[in-house]
Amino acid sequence: MSKQMFIKRMACMAFAAFALGTTNVNAVNLFEPEESGFCNPVIWADVPDPDVIRVGEDFYMVSTTMHLMPGCPVMRSRDLVNWETIGYVFDKLEDTPRYDMEGGTVYGKGQWATSIRYRNGRFYVLFSPNDEPYKSYIYTTENPAGKWTLLCRTNHFHDSSLFFDDDGRVFVFSGSGNIFLTELKPDLTGVLPGGIDKVVIHPDSSETGLHEGSRVIKHNGKYYAFIISWPAGKPRRQLCYRADHIEGPYEKCVVLESEFGGFPYVGQGCLVDDSDGNWWGMIFQDRGGVGRILTLSPCTWTDGWPMLGDSDGKVPLNVAKKLCPLENAAISSSDEFEDGKMSVLWQWNHNPIPEGWSLTEHPGELRLTNMKVCDNLFEARNTLSQRMEGPYGDASVKINVANMNPGDIAGFAAFNGDTGLVSVEAEDGEKWIVARTTSVSLEPKKHRVVEVNDVETERIALNTDDIYFRITTDFTPGQDMAEFYYSTDGHDWQKIGKPFKMIFDYRRFFMGTRFAIFNYATKTPGGTVGIDWFHVKTLQSPDRNR
Repeated sequence: MSKQMFIKRMACMAFAAFALGTTNVNAVNLFEPEESGFCNPVIWADVPDPDVIRVGEDFYMVSTTMHLMPGCPVMRSRDLVNWETIGYVFDKLEDTPRYDMEGGTVYGKGQWATSIRYRNGRFYVLFSPNDEPYKSYIYTTENPAGKWTLLCRTNHFHDSSLFFDDDGRVFVFSGSGNIFLTELKPDLTGVLPGGIDKVVIHPDSSETGLHEGSRVIKHNGKYYAFIISWPAGKPRRQLCYRADHIEGPYEKCVVLESEFGGFPYVGQGCLVDDSDGNWWGMIFQDRGGVGRILTLSPCTWTDGWPMLGDSDGKVPLNVAKKLCPLENAAISSSDEFEDGKMSVLWQWNHNPIPEGWSLTEHPGELRLTNMKVCDNLFEARNTLSQRMEGPYGDASVKINVANMNPGDIAGFAAFNGDTGLVSVEAEDGEKWIVARTTSVSLEPKKHRVVEVNDVETERIALNTDDIYFRITTDFTPGQDMAEFYYSTDGHDWQKIGKPFKMIFDYRRFFMGTRFAIFNYATKTPGGTVGIDWFHVKTLQSPDRNR
C-alpha cells in the first residue's frame, strides 16, 4: 500500500469513528488493508462544480477556482479516486483590469463551473466568468496537460454543460431556474445563427429554490441532465431529467438525497462510466471552512434512471473498487523551490505581476518583490496559495526577511474573505511578529475593497532574519479551526494569536480557506523576501508534537 493510500485509509478510519460517535474503529465496516476500495470523501478539499469525462482508461476532471491564476485546473485519474493535477486551461484572464486588481477585484468571479468534453481527438472546455463582460470562454487542445487555445468568447451561459450529439451537432445546456438549450456552430466558434435556442426544462412547483448546475450525457439513446435542486427549507439534492429527444419533453427524478458525515446534504456533480461498464456519480458536498469536497458514489441504473448511493440511496462511507494509484496524485504538496519550477498545485490570487516573483534570482528559494503599494492583504498582488485538506492539516514556511522595507508585511495566512494570519511587519528599523484576524467588505458590482476589519491579537519583537511560520488546521465536523505558530530555529514552535474559525465564504470569495504566502508594501515598493520552503502534510489525527 502506498504512503498516500495509507494516509487516506487512516483518515477514513478516524472520520468513520468520529461520525459514528465511537473510538472503536474495528466496529466500523472498513476495508482490510489488502482489499481494494476507497473511503468518502475521495477528495477532502475544495474541488467545487466537478465535471468528469473518460477518454480510454483515463479520467479527466475540471473544477472551479474563480479568481485564482493560473485558472481552470485539469486533473487526471485512472480510478476516479486518486487524482493528479496535470495543468491549467489558461495562465491569466484579461477581459477587465480588475483581474489585475485595477479599479476593483474579481473575488468570487473568474472561472466558474467549467464543462469538459472530448470529440475526435480534441478536448474542449466551456465556462463563464459570471461577471462583466458576461461572456463565455471556449478553449480546446489535443493535450490536456499542454497548452489550450481559446476558440471564442461567446454568449454568457450560467452553469453550463457542453454537449456533442451523435449527429455532430453541438449544444449548451445552461441556466438557473429554467434550463436553456442553445445550439453552437459545428466548429464551436459561437452560437449557431438560427439554431435551437429555447427553454427545455421548466422546474415544477416543488422546485422552490436553487435549480441549476447542468451536466448532460446521453445513454442508451436518451438524454440525461443532472440539475441541482435546493427547495426552500429542505436539503439540497441531486435531480436528473431525461428525454427521448434533446428538446424534450423531460421528466424528473430525484437520484440522490443524502446527508453525509454530519452534514445535511450532498449535491451537484456529474455522471461518468468506467471501462468496465460501471457508472459513478462525482458529487460535491458543502463542508464548511475546507470548502466543497468530493464524494464518489456508485450509480445503479434502475428503470432507466441513474440512482446514486448505496442500497439505501445514501452516500456510502466505504466502497469496494479497483484502484490504480498515480505516482503524482496529490491535492496539496510541499515545495523546496529548488529546481526552478513551481509546483503545479500553486495558484496566485488574481493575475500575478511576473516581475515580482522569481525562482532563479536566488536559486533555492522563491523570491517575492513588492512591485506596488497597497493598503491591505486583499489588494496585494502575488499572493500564492494552495488548497487545504481535511481532516487535519499542518503547513509551515521558512521566510528570510532581511531585505524588507519599512511598511512591508510578509507572512503566512489561512486566506479567505475572513482571514487569520501571522506575519513579519517592518517598521522604522524594527521588525515584529504579528498575529491578526482580518476580514474584507467588497463593493457589490466591481468588488472594490471598501472596508477591512483588522484585529491584532499578538505582537512579538523579531531579532533574526530567518523566521518560520506554521498553521495547523482541524476540519472535523463542528471545528474548522486554524492555529498559528512561529519559530526562530524551525524546531521550537511557539503558539501565537488566537485560534481562528475558518469559513466557506459564500458572500465574497465563494471558496474554502487556503494556505497563502504573501508579501506586500504599504509605503514603498522594492522590498523583498525569500521563501526557502513550504512544507505541508495531511493528518488523520491532530499532531500533538509541537
